[in-house]
Amino acid sequence: MILRTHLAITVFIIFIFFSHVEYPLIFALVCLIASLLPDIDTYFSKVGNLALARPIQFFTKHRGMIHSLTLAILVSLVISFLFPSISLAFFLGYSIHVFIDSFTIEGVQPFWPYKFESKGVIKSGSYVELSLFVTFCLLDAFLLFVLFL
Repeated sequence: MILRTHLAITVFIIFIFFSHVEYPLIFALVCLIASLLPDIDTYFSKVGNLALARPIQFFTKHRGMIHSLTLAILVSLVISFLFPSISLAFFLGYSIHVFIDSFTIEGVQPFWPYKFESKGVIKSGSYVELSLFVTFCLLDAFLLFVLFL
């Protein structure tokens, strides 16, 4: 999936959790940032285009270890010891990205290092993805209206 679809779906999840977290704005920010991080393993993404991402790309392949729930859990556990108030937001943002990418033709290895792949039928950038993006934008607008007005 492309960036805008990831963000639209993540915003939807943020709105679902918004009234249930102690610091909703920090939760939203961490969740959004975490939802971008799995694409650090490819040069063609916004976050992967940063110079800081080059060493990671050298040692990993796209949709390998970085695109796994294994890494989401491990990093979330580390964060929970250092910054417990943001660990849920990080886990949700990161794992939502991995979950969404599991519906694409390229798929993901959700339980890396196991070779099992979860693949779907959606082609990144296709009309199906565009319809998902539009649907979640409409849902986001509805939830924004319901939650804040």
